[in-house]
Amino acid sequence: MASPSEVGLRLLLCPLNSNVVVRTACCSVGLVIPVYSTFKAIENKDPYEQHRWLLYWAAYGSFSVAEMFTEKLLSWIPLYYHLKFAFLVWLQLPTINGAKQLYSSHLRPFLLKHQVRLDLIVEFVYGEMSKFISAHQAELQFARTLVVKVLMTDD
Repeated sequence: MASPSEVGLRLLLCPLNSNVVVRTACCSVGLVIPVYSTFKAIENKDPYEQHRWLLYWAAYGSFSVAEMFTEKLLSWIPLYYHLKFAFLVWLQLPTINGAKQLYSSHLRPFLLKHQVRLDLIVEFVYGEMSKFISAHQAELQFARTLVVKVLMTDD
């Protein structure tokens, strides 16, 4: 009889009919574990781990933006989600430090090159968000009140 980990690996690595499993694994490895690890780094006040997870989130966020614009194309690549899973593991493994490598070799140089333009864009977006929030204060308060009521309702 196969062990649970062997069954899991077979499902994960089997190219046929495993997209649901691999996509779930991508979510777990790409988001759930990093969120908890970030929480631990903050709570333990560990500067090394905080820096490590900041680099991860910068790399993950950049990957997510690129993926958003290319998702229709990428989804046609055979075993794409298997490759994505491997990439997410590579980003996180402390022995490999993939996020640090990606940040140092690609992300940091790109951001430094475009820093002035990006600062202007971020400043503009924050300004527009502030205007939107100011203009829709009543609607936001109504939504906040509604959410609180729903959460406080006993079933």
